[in-house]
Amino acid sequence: MNPTSPFSLCVMAIVALTLLGLPIGHAMIGGSVLYLLMTGLDVGTAAEQLSNGMYNSFVLLAIPLFILAAEFMTIGSITERLLSFCNAFVGRFRGGLAHVNVVQSIIFAGMSGSALADAASSGKLMQKMMTQDGKYTASFAAVSSVIGPIIPPSIPMVIYALVSDTSIGYLFLGGVIPGLLLGIAQMAYISFVAKRRNFPVEKAVPLRDFPRITREAFPALMMPVILFGCLYSGITTPTEAAALAALYALLVSAFLYRGVTWRSVYASLLTSARVTISIGILIAAAMVFNYVITVENIPKSLAVMMQGYQLTPFTFLLLANVILLILGCFLEGTTILLIIVPVLLPTATALGIDPVHFGVVAVVNIMIGLVTPPYGLLLFMMVKIAEVSLKDLVRELMPFLGAMIVALGLITFVPSLVLFLPRLLGYQG
Repeated sequence: MNPTSPFSLCVMAIVALTLLGLPIGHAMIGGSVLYLLMTGLDVGTAAEQLSNGMYNSFVLLAIPLFILAAEFMTIGSITERLLSFCNAFVGRFRGGLAHVNVVQSIIFAGMSGSALADAASSGKLMQKMMTQDGKYTASFAAVSSVIGPIIPPSIPMVIYALVSDTSIGYLFLGGVIPGLLLGIAQMAYISFVAKRRNFPVEKAVPLRDFPRITREAFPALMMPVILFGCLYSGITTPTEAAALAALYALLVSAFLYRGVTWRSVYASLLTSARVTISIGILIAAAMVFNYVITVENIPKSLAVMMQGYQLTPFTFLLLANVILLILGCFLEGTTILLIIVPVLLPTATALGIDPVHFGVVAVVNIMIGLVTPPYGLLLFMMVKIAEVSLKDLVRELMPFLGAMIVALGLITFVPSLVLFLPRLLGYQG
């Protein structure tokens, strides 16, 4: 690449603006406008690409609605009831609270679609419970949040569907088994380390209390059932299902659990709007930068270059995993999905790799990146929540990362783990 070419200068401008502290979305817009000026293209193309992408994509509306659903769940007592339900089943084992944390993340995953929402709500509560009296380190409360966006609904999968034109419904189905596999990998490590460190055993819940605890948690547990039922029966589109999830979460919190005030609803709307705006800026900037990438013909050039190396599907997936894991250490997940994945996708398609399989593999990589040093976003969130040093948190997280990478290997090289459920419901890929 010529270091003085417009594209090279565009990339250098984005990096420089980011290092100066400008948000990545604004930096990408600035670099893309510079490229348009240097190549003599109409600068108004940036606004055109932004408006076309943002206003012509109905599926993007699902993102703020899933965020809102997660916020409505946190203002009621849904999270506490789910924790009581999980504790009744797995709290009696050694390292019980750590197991409860993983199970609640799996259940919460069926509602929020966001790792950060999980970490900020149930993850924050679990962290307080687990680290009091020095029973567990903060890492045991942090790492399970990555399961959230793998088990449907999933905001990253909505974004992948946007850039790949893949069915959201089949992507959601494809994430179920990998998400459970990631949870099993975490619980296997917890079981191993619990015996070595003599983690505490929680007080067993009497069998006679199980019906009451299940009954209290039942409305919350029904949310993913209703969501998937409407989505896969064809009653609603993914966006309408997201709206239904938000409405259901509000009604359950307000009328069944009676934990909602007008002030809390306003705060939830405000928080959802802020998160949506930050994601929206990234998506808008990526659409403008993707236009630059398209003009430069980079995806096709990369596909031709990789074909020259005669990559097999196995070697390509291995290379893609390495690239995505490394980038996940430095870049925010939405940026990777919007910029890097579209560049890799044509090669994956040319090699006969199923787009649903590749999408789930990409999302799992990006979620692992959230807890990968040095710049995993969840690391910084948990450092703030738990008030521990990044060094201590990372040291405890490394074995979890190893367990999750083993699970990632299975998901990558055994495609049936991803495609079994979609094919069961009619997917022809």
